[in-house]
Amino acid sequence: MRYCKRCLYHENHPLGIIIDDDGICSGCLVHEEKITLDWDKRFEKLKNLVNGFKNQDAQSYDCIVPVTGAKDSYYTLHIVKKILGLNPLLVRYNPHFNSKIGHRNYAYLKTIFDVDALDMVSQPQKVKKITKVTLDKFKSIHWHIVAGNSVFPVQIAVRYKIPLIIWGAHQGVEQVGMYSHEDEVEMSRKYRKEHDLMGYEAEDLVGVDNLTKNDLLQYFYPDSKEIEKVGVRGIYLSNYIAWDSKKQHELMIKLYGYKTQEQNRTFDTYNTIDTLHYADTHDYIKFRKCSYTLATDHACREIRWGRLSKEDALKLTKYYQEQPLKYLPQLASYFDISVDILKEKIGYKKLEQTILYDDIKDILDKLNFIEDKKIDIDEDMDLLQRGFED
Repeated sequence: MRYCKRCLYHENHPLGIIIDDDGICSGCLVHEEKITLDWDKRFEKLKNLVNGFKNQDAQSYDCIVPVTGAKDSYYTLHIVKKILGLNPLLVRYNPHFNSKIGHRNYAYLKTIFDVDALDMVSQPQKVKKITKVTLDKFKSIHWHIVAGNSVFPVQIAVRYKIPLIIWGAHQGVEQVGMYSHEDEVEMSRKYRKEHDLMGYEAEDLVGVDNLTKNDLLQYFYPDSKEIEKVGVRGIYLSNYIAWDSKKQHELMIKLYGYKTQEQNRTFDTYNTIDTLHYADTHDYIKFRKCSYTLATDHACREIRWGRLSKEDALKLTKYYQEQPLKYLPQLASYFDISVDILKEKIGYKKLEQTILYDDIKDILDKLNFIEDKKIDIDEDMDLLQRGFED
């Protein structure tokens, strides 16, 4: 298996990656555009684009912004409301595996930016039923989250006739250079199915292990005729801004008090802190299926920005890859199965710790990710015991 000479990605990345004759991957090559493109000019292009969607009626919404309690939500909303001057409607799919810090950040987000928000909360019993099936059929406890995150904004856009959806970063561009920033790729149902949903739309799961249409209805994508009638389109800010997740989060910490948290299987304390299992069980499943982890994604980003050497990145990813899972007992209880059965389902094998914390401490100090909160399983137990529904 070939690996990129610059970063840590291999040629079998599930999003698709190309390694050229010089051994450099498409993700690293497209990242170079962040240095060479005229981003002031690109931002002007963004402003001209969104101005066409501004409503003269101040009581109407100009756009939809999908958010969570982490990732790029704060920065995206900062750009949309404070810089572009738009009046957004926030939409959020409740992931059911919520962390307390994610709750806090989402609550503050709505208050600080003084915006309206809609939340979709699927019935907990249905979510559990769906997640049991996706775990057994294609080894995913995260399918319902990406399905909900990617469909709810489109449903609301159609229902309320708000044609513009503004997303933060495009994962395919950021990780593997699937497109150039100049392609200005937009949201598509095809990308959602093939990459976000691992090839399975909600309709494809009807009838699988007794899943019904009623179980999955909230995850159905709107009909293309409805989308065309409203003129719905989803744009990505990362095509118009030289996207740097670390610097952007640190700006949000300074401006708005965004809170951060230690994560079990990555050094990045800013992203994916809103769900308990993303940097835990979900990440281990990803490692077993794809041979890389969340820490790999974050290390590749830091290598490309010149903040981390490849040698140090290998140490970091090895250390976090070897971390034991913290929430297996609680997740097994959620599924009403034993820990041993859950381990069997995800192919869990505890790895020997070959890299110690002392081996990476200096590297972490240089990266200097801000950490407000340590992992506290006992503190999260009330959410876990209520079935993740809050």
